[in-house]
Amino acid sequence: MVIVIGLIIMVTLREVRAEKLVPALAQELKKVDTIKPHPASGLVKSGVNAQRPPDQLDFWYLRSAAILRKIYLTGPVGTQRLRTVYGSKKRGTHKPAHHRKGGGKFIRMMLQQLEKSGFVAKREKAPFGRAITAKGQKLVDRTASKVGSK
Repeated sequence: MVIVIGLIIMVTLREVRAEKLVPALAQELKKVDTIKPHPASGLVKSGVNAQRPPDQLDFWYLRSAAILRKIYLTGPVGTQRLRTVYGSKKRGTHKPAHHRKGGGKFIRMMLQQLEKSGFVAKREKAPFGRAITAKGQKLVDRTASKVGSK
């Protein structure tokens, strides 16, 4: 849905493709002081489902941006649901493939950093998990508007 305010056309998150929004949102998150990569994020696997550590140099910011987008879209979510989302299939030598959850430590630390920055907040009432705040919604909407207007 495109919202027209005066002569300004605002593009919402749902009109922008994730492939374009997440890198732009990651660039915005790099400017925030409280979001910093874990020292071992380039050296260790991101979960039992992965075979190698992440190849991207800015993996931490890209994953944090993807988590922020996911929280914006699907409401309050916790670490376990995000582990399921960022997991993948793992196949043994001759065994059939089965879904494995992604690692929880990095996701938990990213959520804590987003919470410290004021972009998400814990919900004390059901449904539990972390929900997006007005500050986080403003950041995502502003970034989506920039990406969508290009």
